Amino acid sequence: MKIARMDNPVRADWFSDQGLRLDASPYLSGALEVRKRLEVLPNTVRLASLTTGYNDGIFNGPQFRRVYLSNPEHSVPFLGSKDMMTSDLTRLPRLRRSDAESGSLSHLRLKPGMTLISCSGFHAGRRSYVRPDMATIWSSQDVLKVEPDPGKIRAGYLYAFLASRFGEAFVKASVYGSAVKHIEPHHLVDLPVPRFDSVLEQQIHDLVEESARLRAAFQAGLVAASEDFFRSAGLPELIDYRWHDEESDLGFVVHGVTPVTLRALNFRPRAQRLTDVLRSVPGTTLGQVCEGGTLRTGARFKRIDTDEEHGVRLVGQRQAFWGRPEGRWISAAAAPGDILQEDETILVAAHGTFGENEVYSRSVFITGSLLENAYGQDFLRVLSGRAEVPGAYLFALFRTNAMFRIFRSISVGGKQQEYHTTLLRDLPIPLAPMADRERIAETVRKAYRDRDRADVLEDQALALLTDAIEEAEARW
Repeated sequence: MKIARMDNPVRADWFSDQGLRLDASPYLSGALEVRKRLEVLPNTVRLASLTTGYNDGIFNGPQFRRVYLSNPEHSVPFLGSKDMMTSDLTRLPRLRRSDAESGSLSHLRLKPGMTLISCSGFHAGRRSYVRPDMATIWSSQDVLKVEPDPGKIRAGYLYAFLASRFGEAFVKASVYGSAVKHIEPHHLVDLPVPRFDSVLEQQIHDLVEESARLRAAFQAGLVAASEDFFRSAGLPELIDYRWHDEESDLGFVVHGVTPVTLRALNFRPRAQRLTDVLRSVPGTTLGQVCEGGTLRTGARFKRIDTDEEHGVRLVGQRQAFWGRPEGRWISAAAAPGDILQEDETILVAAHGTFGENEVYSRSVFITGSLLENAYGQDFLRVLSGRAEVPGAYLFALFRTNAMFRIFRSISVGGKQQEYHTTLLRDLPIPLAPMADRERIAETVRKAYRDRDRADVLEDQALALLTDAIEEAEARW
């Protein structure tokens, strides 16, 4: 339970400032304390005076009936509040283009430099920055957009403030509701934004912009690696593979069934054709690649919560796909050793359901800063045991839509699915010439180095802003 601090108690005049709200959130969140701290600064302005565009630059959108399509010619990528935190945006659902470009929804198209704030649901209040490669994406009504006026403020600086602990306190205090949390645009118009000299604001902006550029480069690198994989393996037809464009598996006959599996899902013709295509070129099996390595899900264990200083961050299936994974802090000493991963391990979400937008059967690559996190039993650990088949090379295949469909085709279970161990070991892995494998692996590694560097630059920007605010407070 969170209670008021005796050295900074809730005061009667705070109720008037908050429109006589009687729920505890705005008074115990720290927002009012932060507001009082910022009010002593010599140059603080309202957020609404720094924005421009639709609805004066702070807006979300109307509720509307969503029609999803798979053909890129007739649809646009569609970003929801759950997706805005993800690092790889190539698997977003696609909204019908005619709807997206209509007069009522065209303003939902993202612009580089916008700050996005999730405004509905469990994660209401989270922020992210629109990268250069997101200009073709539309967002849902559950994502609030803040569009800065370039003549009044630098976009990267405004994002840095909103993403800082000062901005977070205000945004989180604006959340209302019980079962479903919400933030409305008018809740943020009076948010105070501190201003500093143009040199400092430009420096912070440049760091955020370079971070965004590197995140876009990370995305482009992964896409290039997967395309290179299929071309080098002699399978260019799988680069833009579209599962839903093929004939549906409405009825089929299977011959030669063995006791290995009797589930019709494991014999789906579309998945069988994909598997046969992968086997048509020189290669091996996943079981052979992982001999001497790892190919299994994690051990189940009891979580013992602890503080950050004495624990390790445990990342779950959903958060593992975020650009900055979050999780609870647990005691590593009370958990099995396989919660920590070796470099270039691939984690495949191994428990879930068949929803098109669920993470079940999606893959993440563990290297660099991601090695610091712990991962639960709901991931399949794939670690190559052969130096000539590096994990970075495998990941270029695992992240593709073709492999996603193959993984789902080997599922067993009832409501919660998992992978059939025998079918898993038999999955075909094409092997390109050695020089191609090394090039593809290095492309993936470079992408993740860009991602880590982007995190460092964003942290530097936030640190500069925090230091400037604290120094200004000390002077005044």
